[in-house]
Amino acid sequence: MHYAKRRLRKAFLRPLKNVNSIILIQELKKDGKMTVHCARHERDDYEDQRFYRSLPTHAPSVVFHTRVPVDLSDGTQEFVWKTVSTWDLFAHSRVLVFSLPGAFTPTCSTYQLPDFERLAPEFLNEHGFCAIYCVSVNDSFVMNKWAQENKLENIEVIPDGSHKFTDGMNMIVDKDNLGFGPRSWRYACVIDNGEITDWFIEEGKEDNCEEDPYHYTSPEFILASL
Repeated sequence: MHYAKRRLRKAFLRPLKNVNSIILIQELKKDGKMTVHCARHERDDYEDQRFYRSLPTHAPSVVFHTRVPVDLSDGTQEFVWKTVSTWDLFAHSRVLVFSLPGAFTPTCSTYQLPDFERLAPEFLNEHGFCAIYCVSVNDSFVMNKWAQENKLENIEVIPDGSHKFTDGMNMIVDKDNLGFGPRSWRYACVIDNGEITDWFIEEGKEDNCEEDPYHYTSPEFILASL
């Protein structure tokens, strides 16, 4: 049975304000290499129901269809299509990826994206990350406009419009209750040369979840856990 089809206990979690709440999580390790940061009560779900084993240890091989600006001879710019692979993004690099339900949605726009932009120097300069990527099941036009409106300088947006990357990460959920269709569950991960070393997964992953938990994927929580 698909992971998203199983009902898990749900609890609405407000944005993290006290990093000492790190004691509320459990860290699960696979082969001594991959660590999963999740809610305490979901530890049994990951272990007993094999949800944990469903998490990939490596990033899936996917090609993203992006729109990038090109300078023209008259001094203006136009956007052109450019394909970018996960190899281009992750090979020989240690990066942080965070994924969210959708661009321009409340929690994503009010808290998560601006907070990552604000705290990006700590990830890049103090923790040695090469890049920070924001992934969402949206097309490149939407993601570029969202990045522009948020004046991003430290975060790169990745459009996963056909949700192939999200499928490969086993993080796709239905959001038909909001008219969204397939979207990403809120998660983050550390990818080192294609290998996933750390997972951060919000509580209660399921289809048509009535809540929008945001705690374990906040930049404050991730920084406290590294």
